[in-house]
Amino acid sequence: MYLLYDLILLALTLVLIPYYLVRGAFHGKVRRGIRERLGIYSAGRLAPLQGKRVIWIHAVSVGETRAAIPLIKALRKTWPEAALIISNVTETGQQIARGIGETDLSLYFPYDLSWVVRRVLRRVNPALIVIVETEIWPNFIREARRQAIPIALVNGRISDRSFPRYRALRPLFQPILQDFSAFCMQTALDGERIALMGAPAERIEVTHNLKFDMQAPVPDVASVAALKETYRLPADLPVWVAGSTHPGEEEIVLQVYRDLVSAGVNFVLVLVPRHPERCRALAEDLANRGVPCTLRSAIDGGGEPLRAGEVLLVDTIGELMKFYAVSDLVFVGGSLVSVGGHNILEASLLKKPVIFGPYMHNFKEISRLVLAAQGGIQVADAPALAEAVRRLIEDPVLRQSLGEGGNGLLLENAGATDRTLATLRRLLES
Repeated sequence: MYLLYDLILLALTLVLIPYYLVRGAFHGKVRRGIRERLGIYSAGRLAPLQGKRVIWIHAVSVGETRAAIPLIKALRKTWPEAALIISNVTETGQQIARGIGETDLSLYFPYDLSWVVRRVLRRVNPALIVIVETEIWPNFIREARRQAIPIALVNGRISDRSFPRYRALRPLFQPILQDFSAFCMQTALDGERIALMGAPAERIEVTHNLKFDMQAPVPDVASVAALKETYRLPADLPVWVAGSTHPGEEEIVLQVYRDLVSAGVNFVLVLVPRHPERCRALAEDLANRGVPCTLRSAIDGGGEPLRAGEVLLVDTIGELMKFYAVSDLVFVGGSLVSVGGHNILEASLLKKPVIFGPYMHNFKEISRLVLAAQGGIQVADAPALAEAVRRLIEDPVLRQSLGEGGNGLLLENAGATDRTLATLRRLLES
């Protein structure tokens, strides 16, 4: 099975590397991660790890990286002498990872070819590997077991969509899951599902969701005013932030915005696509529609504030929480189209009312809890979105109530980091 997997992955890699090089050249980027994905590191790249016990955290992309931050902070506090490295698959994940001050090194995750991961694991020599959510790389996991490196899945979840496929492929997944040392799952249902996939029941724990342990200070009035001035957002108009949006959603959000402004509801839209490389095409589309648009990268802190009907299009990475901080209401994307949603708790963390669509299958439990706590509004379609936005723009008391409801939910459900850390401590000390 592993030989066949290597051959298939090798064939895919030989196709993907030229694709990434061409795509990088087209977008004006250098694909810096390809060498690292092949396990080739420049001189001194791994120097921060020398002579230290290494803990390797792997988070595939942006959402998983942000979810891991409370755990990374706890690992740094518990083992200050250790070297913490974080790896990602995506470029956007890497950009977020580089901003985490508690880590010593950020790398691209290697291609899961047996000879590549074998070389990488020997060079990095981790004492513990922590995989965030559900990243199952057969060769990497198998080689870690062969080198007697404990490996833990944390914040684990098995979505409604993926579970039938995983269960149907149980004969393939069971031997891979046997190589894990521990499974820290978000819910009891996730624990049951991974057991049905073949994970040893005695290694499964329900530690709950690390996302409830996220921390971010709620900015005071002066800080919000300063951020608004930086972003050229008006001090006297409400700000609607549509974050992590996908194709198909921007059109809905923009139409709702234009219709409401035309109806006399005065506010400003900040649009933050999930993938900022799409902003160039989006800006052209806005120009064709006659919608005044300003790119975040073009703002230098000066100039007149945006007016109702204008759009601030965010083509940068790492500022989403700052935009949430200056918002009056938030829509979280990936939910009006069948993507499965994104983390709505980031808005609740900053006491913001959050709106999201019907497609929340990747955050099913979180969306249920937010609604139960009266921390947000779920909408079915464009007309419902327009009604929710209008209602929140016109009712500041409701905005405050929803923001506090969501924030209270976070406080009530905190503790996943401590429970997960206890498991990791046992693995490191055994």
